[in-house]
Amino acid sequence: MATLHLNATTTSTPEQFVAGLTDFGPSGHTYTLTRQPDGTTAVDVVVVREGKNLRGRLIGALLSVAGERVLGKGLDSTVKSIEARDDGAKAAGSS
Repeated sequence: MATLHLNATTTSTPEQFVAGLTDFGPSGHTYTLTRQPDGTTAVDVVVVREGKNLRGRLIGALLSVAGERVLGKGLDSTVKSIEARDDGAKAAGSS
């Protein structure tokens, strides 16, 4: 079983981040969002992959080796996309 732990910080609120995640569809990851005193949000993600057959166990092994790097890039991309969406909504609201 592969377990990955990822972290990021975003300027989005926890509510904005969850709204952005639901746009990408449901997943089996566990997200913990913590509002920070400086107004940012700490994003903590735990991904657990339990293979049920040989192929699934092989994927789990690969995730153990390179998963944090690959999924970490995905998390960074998600954070940037949600922040850009929030910034666009703010700009449209101020017009």
